[in-house]
Amino acid sequence: MLFRNTSVAAITLVKPPRVVTSLEIEARLAPVYDRLKLSAGRLELMTGIFERRFWNPGTRSSAVAAEAGERALRQSGIDRSRIGCCILASVCRDFLEPATASLVHEMLGLGEDCAIFDLSNACLGVLNGMAVVATMIDAGQIDAGIVVSGEVAEPLHDATMNALLSDRHPDKRRLKDQFASLTIGSAAVAVVLVRDGLVPGHRLIGGMVGTDSGGNKLCKADPGLALPEGPIMNTDSEGLLHAGCALAARTWERTKAELGWTNDTPAHIFTHQVGRAHAKLTLETLGLGEDRDFPTVMYMGNTGSAALPGAVALGLAHKAMKNGDILALLGIGSGLSCMMLGMEYRA
Repeated sequence: MLFRNTSVAAITLVKPPRVVTSLEIEARLAPVYDRLKLSAGRLELMTGIFERRFWNPGTRSSAVAAEAGERALRQSGIDRSRIGCCILASVCRDFLEPATASLVHEMLGLGEDCAIFDLSNACLGVLNGMAVVATMIDAGQIDAGIVVSGEVAEPLHDATMNALLSDRHPDKRRLKDQFASLTIGSAAVAVVLVRDGLVPGHRLIGGMVGTDSGGNKLCKADPGLALPEGPIMNTDSEGLLHAGCALAARTWERTKAELGWTNDTPAHIFTHQVGRAHAKLTLETLGLGEDRDFPTVMYMGNTGSAALPGAVALGLAHKAMKNGDILALLGIGSGLSCMMLGMEYRA
């Protein structure tokens, strides 16, 4: 897929106010660790995550998604009356019906002719949303659109902690299945895409998708609707790691062919922020150097659909880039699903 007339006018990240360290989590899990004869420090050692952030109690996905959206609209300089589509692309939503995007639309004061819908695809939602909006722009259907995500990790984190602590007969297998849930953090992001030249922005080049639906059992989360304790997620972390990297390798080859790239083309690389081992193996599998990567998982945790675009937002703000630099956005999510997008930095 190639985009001819779309640029990214703004990408914003909203960080939650509460910082929770991996050592704090393990201190709460001390009874479980003691019974299983595990030492503190295991969580950071295995994942590379020393802290993540959480919202204040009662925070809604729509509220933080709208906050990120407001920042992105102001940063982009686009008149909000030009926004023709608003997509909420987070795993988290306020409710099943109506679309949580309707709340974001109202809070942002968008127009009556602006389409709204929720788009959910695990950690890939925002990248998928960007491709949808870019397709609409290239087709001449709209001048601009906004994709937002508000990931609220606290219900999953608390339910996982409570389930582990209430288990009278804990075992290492169950802890391993739910270990990935302890890496989750909260964040909100927004991306404003516009018809090229409408306002300044970075050119969205295009990309490719990859799907391996045989891996849909590797990471599964109950929505918590029927569970009084909240949502629970079980993850085969090792299986997900290797199947995901294999899919990424195949998708990367198709992406390079589609965009006319080589491994040397991207000056900057942004991967989905899962953990240290995932990033290392992904880059090794694709034959890409870690010197071009921009990791944030160490202090943000895995923030779901907000992770990769959040890293891009931080990279654009803090990483040295020059006009014409190519950015590779290498996303992967449970399902298994992969999307890789290319951007050209414009100073």
